[in-house]
Amino acid sequence: MAIVKPFKAVRPSRDKAALVSSKSYEAYTPAELGAKLNFNPFSFLHILNPDYKYHQEVSSEQRFQLVHKKYSEFKSNAYFTKDDKPAFYIYQNNTPTKSYCGIISATAAEDYHNNVIKKHEDTLQKREVLFEKYLKKTGFNAEPVLLTYPDNDVIENIIKKHQLERPEYEFATTDKNTHFLWVINHEEEINLISEAFKNVATLYIADGHHRTTSSCLLAKKLAAENKNHTGNEAYNYFMSYLLPESQVDIYEFNRFIRDLNGLTSTQFLEELGKVFQIKKKHQEIFKPSEKNEFSMYLDGEFYALSLKDSIYKITDELSKLDAQILFTTVLKPILGINDIRNDSKIVYSQNKSGSLELKTKVDTGEFKVSFGMLPATIDELKNIVDADLLMPPKTTFIEPKLRSALTIYEL
Repeated sequence: MAIVKPFKAVRPSRDKAALVSSKSYEAYTPAELGAKLNFNPFSFLHILNPDYKYHQEVSSEQRFQLVHKKYSEFKSNAYFTKDDKPAFYIYQNNTPTKSYCGIISATAAEDYHNNVIKKHEDTLQKREVLFEKYLKKTGFNAEPVLLTYPDNDVIENIIKKHQLERPEYEFATTDKNTHFLWVINHEEEINLISEAFKNVATLYIADGHHRTTSSCLLAKKLAAENKNHTGNEAYNYFMSYLLPESQVDIYEFNRFIRDLNGLTSTQFLEELGKVFQIKKKHQEIFKPSEKNEFSMYLDGEFYALSLKDSIYKITDELSKLDAQILFTTVLKPILGINDIRNDSKIVYSQNKSGSLELKTKVDTGEFKVSFGMLPATIDELKNIVDADLLMPPKTTFIEPKLRSALTIYEL
């Protein structure tokens, strides 16, 4: 049973929503970031970068304090106001090729600790601790975690009803996306949505593992520090964007390897041949068409690799995953990469735009060989998670990517 609650969001005024909201901070190049900060005084990026104009280094502690101060200034200037009533928020993002639409809500830290909200990848403790400190010092979170759930007719009908009404926000961005936001603050509809999610056994984290873990760690700490803790405090929840499974898009990551671990190309191909059927594709760009099939680019030529079923043994849900197969058959035993999260010999790149990057990056000479595969499916993700297993790092690149500061959750 998933606990999903409405909350009083802090939001930009209708006339400034397009100017205030931003992509995730990491999505901007330095040039783009500078342009936003120099020419858009309303951008939420000013809150995230309160020290940019000073051109000097500050500690994390100082920066978090400056973030809080700048956020307070935005509220004082009425760029942000807090809703009077708790609400759910329907957010729709139309890209040039697809429309995503789900509900922004408060979800329970308790559900994460009780395994109702499940993760599919591991997190780095250093990042967890840093973001936990950020949340505590700043007192808000502006980017929801992306959670997915089985498609639900009750929720879908409520969303469709509001999509016929004028949205609170409607604006386009320079990436050719159009954004819409509707506010649901009627008690009857709020109850219908909350009750519908009580019938959802599991919510799966699609994107935002560190934000989730940090929020839940902070909830435990603040509860322990609060002598009058009731469980209803804002810190017991974190902001999420709940999206039906049918709307989640998963893309794969390509793998680029800097050397062949002391092997010649001929020796490397001989080792691969023990586990894979190998077909040379020459200059033909090859992309896998089925599971357990991989593309490889080596010495100016593409190869198709097909797993020999008689050699590789399936032992659990994780061992069925192509990213895991590549690790256990090639990266670790042949190329000597044991720590795929931290080894500098391997680099990852999401493969939304096609397979040509497998060639171009290797042709520069920086890498010796590259590998591509089909993306994981939502069912693979769920099966692995439900078996209490975790996917390897850089297995899934998931869309939609969410904008910051359309709704802000205050702790």
